[in-house]
Amino acid sequence: MPTHLHLALLASLLGGASAAGLYTKSSPVIQVEAKNYDSLIAKSNHTSIVEFYAPWCGHCQNLKPAYEKAAKNLEGLAKVAAVNCDEDENKPLCGQMGVQGFPTLKIVVPGKKPGKPRVEDYQGQRSAKAIVDAVVDKIPNHVKKLTDKDFDAWTTADESPKAVLFTEKGTTSALLRSLAIDFLGGLKFGQIRSKELETVEKLGITSFPTLVLLQGGEADPITYDGEMKKKPMLEFLSQATQPNPDPAPSSPKKKKAKSSTKPTGAGGNQQEESPKPNVEVSEEEKPATVPVKAPKINELSTPEALESTCLTPKSGTCILALLPETQSPDSELPEDAKEALATISELSHKLAAHRVPFYSVPSINSHSKVLRSQLGPLEESATELIAVNGRRGWWRHFTQAEKDGFALHAVESWVDAIRLGEGTKAKLPEGVVIEDKPQESEDETPSEEKEATHDEL
Repeated sequence: MPTHLHLALLASLLGGASAAGLYTKSSPVIQVEAKNYDSLIAKSNHTSIVEFYAPWCGHCQNLKPAYEKAAKNLEGLAKVAAVNCDEDENKPLCGQMGVQGFPTLKIVVPGKKPGKPRVEDYQGQRSAKAIVDAVVDKIPNHVKKLTDKDFDAWTTADESPKAVLFTEKGTTSALLRSLAIDFLGGLKFGQIRSKELETVEKLGITSFPTLVLLQGGEADPITYDGEMKKKPMLEFLSQATQPNPDPAPSSPKKKKAKSSTKPTGAGGNQQEESPKPNVEVSEEEKPATVPVKAPKINELSTPEALESTCLTPKSGTCILALLPETQSPDSELPEDAKEALATISELSHKLAAHRVPFYSVPSINSHSKVLRSQLGPLEESATELIAVNGRRGWWRHFTQAEKDGFALHAVESWVDAIRLGEGTKAKLPEGVVIEDKPQESEDETPSEEKEATHDEL
């Protein structure tokens, strides 16, 4: 498994890659460094999602719009943070966190012991909605569900202040869970449904949701008469006890939007915060495409280079990106070609230790057109990703492009299957492998005749 030393070596190969971070100071994403990771993330009572990235990574740049949108929607509920693994001081942290490629997203959930959180890899879609839903599901619930039978016992068990939400819903919203975390250890939280009529009538609740603060002792309950939003609710509850301090910086101040619903008095009818934040993002959302700045992979621009590298009887496995024809040599590549190049560029660094060779083959290579015709035929106007092995005489076509494009997870799974000798391989047609001279008898050992493993291609 790559260590921080391995990551450092990869970074040194990037040459002039920019070390500037992706996120500005005005971004809603919290920028975390090795020196403050523990205080901001590991020791926090709140759930966090952390992106480990490199500024040159094309997929990291593509993720940025969705990640910032997720940060805005999770404001006050959970932390959305990012660590720049291209910075020297952060490389040991990235290595310790098991980062092997970019971007890597990890959800950090507070554990039972302070400073010992549970860290989980995020494997979901790279959209704002998917990220928000995954993080909300991991927000701990310190809210006690109450009934008429146990309400009195819970409220009189001690004289500490308590907050109770009267609601028609059975689920506990992310908003209430986050408030319970803010006041953890100082203010207990309960939730009781509208059908518990005895308690509802005792406290004079007439509409839902309604938040009531029980101050403890002989003090009268106080009913909240504001909007069901984090900041005013936090201020209301702070009159009983102060919330726990959190060192995380707040996001940039925004202009307050005028609410179409005026705050009502005690028991006034308001719209309750849903269990999950409302994110206006479709499931199929794709982040905006930005120019790829990842380091270029090796290019086989001439027929001789392609033939001698990958199409001889002694050639091992090559992963080739056949680029489509453009209107002129100076024309910009189509978006799918940019995505394919960004993906194989990242994989070439990620799998460097496994000796997986990746190459791009531009349309100016005249043999590229011949190769497309021999294998399929493959369309000249499309970006194609193939694997060829001249020594063993097989080839494989990446066929998921129509479904997933050239997404990192899809291409990496395809490459892993090739490395492990899994899946079906097609026989190379005659004439693809260039034989300059009669093939000599091979002295391969039994181990060399086996299919490729994870250590050999």
